[in-house]
Amino acid sequence: MKISVGQFRPGGDVSANVATMRELAGQAVEDGSELIVFPEESMFSIGKVEGALAAAVDAGWSVFVQQLSFLAAELKIAVVAGGYESSGEERPYNTLVLIEDTGRIVDTYRKLHLYDAFSYSESQRIKPGDGGITVVPVGSLNVGLMTCYDLRFPEQARALADRGADVVLVPAAWFKGDHKIEHWETLLRARAIENTVWIAAAGTSSSHTIGHSAILDPMGVPQVFLNDEEQGVVTAEVTRKRIEEVREFLPVLRNRRFARNEEIVEGH
Repeated sequence: MKISVGQFRPGGDVSANVATMRELAGQAVEDGSELIVFPEESMFSIGKVEGALAAAVDAGWSVFVQQLSFLAAELKIAVVAGGYESSGEERPYNTLVLIEDTGRIVDTYRKLHLYDAFSYSESQRIKPGDGGITVVPVGSLNVGLMTCYDLRFPEQARALADRGADVVLVPAAWFKGDHKIEHWETLLRARAIENTVWIAAAGTSSSHTIGHSAILDPMGVPQVFLNDEEQGVVTAEVTRKRIEEVREFLPVLRNRRFARNEEIVEGH
């Protein structure tokens, strides 16, 4: 199954962002892809929104999801992308939506770990997820969902692998800073290697985020990647056969002696 990651710089206008995503998804379809993964904040960048965030979310989320549904159905490609969903309170959820190639909404994932680190406090504006983890079938593979800062928590990736994820999708808006590119690349490799799964990571490209979208195999080897502020699409063949090959000589999941984290696994 071919999977693509699309990297771009979201602005403050939902429809304009979806128009860019449509262009990138079209390139993925030309590559033969069945699924494209877009970044966190694909709906809009909080820093570009005019007025109150809650009002922008109330007006934008349903439009965003509807337009993505039309995009997926028109181009016949499954889509994963990040936006902001109303929680019924002042703080919205940071949510990924997964839409199949018919335009049907398959599932959502609300970001569990908010970025309260490096002098930033995401939780001041965003409500943490309350639905646990998400693993769903797409095409011939099972995909697990994580968002940005979640990548720093190995127990979440392990829970996704335990649930049967073949590939972990990581939409992100990874902030720039000292050693941040090294952290991103190291953590992507680590999550792939320690769980022997594929990783498909889509980052925003902007003045304050690193980009560096990539698809890595279960040995942590990047198959395709993009640079920092580059807009574009890259595609790789992602197979369960490669997982089986790696797990034959690197059976870390079978060899481990710690129990599964049932509290996380049972959350969704």
